Amino acid sequence: MRDSVDDIVDQWAALRSGLDLEAMAAVGRLMRLSRLVGKEVGEFFAGHSLESWEFDVLATLRRNDRPLTPKELAASVMISSAALTNRIDRLDARGLVAREAVPGDRRSLHITLTEAGRAAVDSTLEGHLRNERRMLADLGAADCEELNRLLRTLLVTLEGGR
Repeated sequence: MRDSVDDIVDQWAALRSGLDLEAMAAVGRLMRLSRLVGKEVGEFFAGHSLESWEFDVLATLRRNDRPLTPKELAASVMISSAALTNRIDRLDARGLVAREAVPGDRRSLHITLTEAGRAAVDSTLEGHLRNERRMLADLGAADCEELNRLLRTLLVTLEGGR
């Protein structure tokens, strides 16, 4: 079985024999997959009046099952505090999250899910999981486990071994 990356690698190999193109092929596939998966996930959430980033923030609050500080939330969704502030503003305007002052600390606040935010996550989660399974349908259970093992190894390496 061939894919579009094979054509690119073949062109480089014909032009510059002797180059080690395995890493180029792997990274090219990861980048293409990221775009394709992002598009599929985005289309799923759009059908539920959400954007991917909105679900990400809401699901982070839901799975933690407690209010989070902006710093905790930003670290969990891996964005800057400035980007998070913008996202929280937008989710707050939609009534999906609320900001609550921390008792005894006027400078701190917690971000919490509203009932509407909880409902948005709960009503889309199972469909989101089915959509992800659909995207991986051609991989068996053992293949999915191996893919996760390989991706985990790469992610840990690129994240600095955390």
